[in-house]
Amino acid sequence: MPALLPMLLLGSQIVLVADPVPQFDASLSCRSAGASSVMTPATGTRNAAACERDENDARSKLEQEWPGFSAAEQQRCTRLTTLGGSPSYVEMLTCLEMAQAAKKLPADDKLEIPGGAVRR
Repeated sequence: MPALLPMLLLGSQIVLVADPVPQFDASLSCRSAGASSVMTPATGTRNAAACERDENDARSKLEQEWPGFSAAEQQRCTRLTTLGGSPSYVEMLTCLEMAQAAKKLPADDKLEIPGGAVRR
């Protein structure tokens, strides 16, 4: 029994550290948004400042919710978000939320496809 005490004390100090939220330079994609000034009915002109606010909000939400996503979801959405173009936290968050929603679909509504994606 005394031999277990050091193991318990040392074991309690071990903390598993998951991968952190990836770091993106959202200003690249936001500059494009500002340059194109896409019009939306609800907000009017979509400018770089609005884009950066959205990216910061999405980043904050990702930092809070990141541990709730599986490592596979994190890796897949990071890979998809960083393919071509400028990566976006809004896109990353959307990908992860969709992956979680897909898991909640009834089994008969799911169709597995290569790469782990789910189609209805």
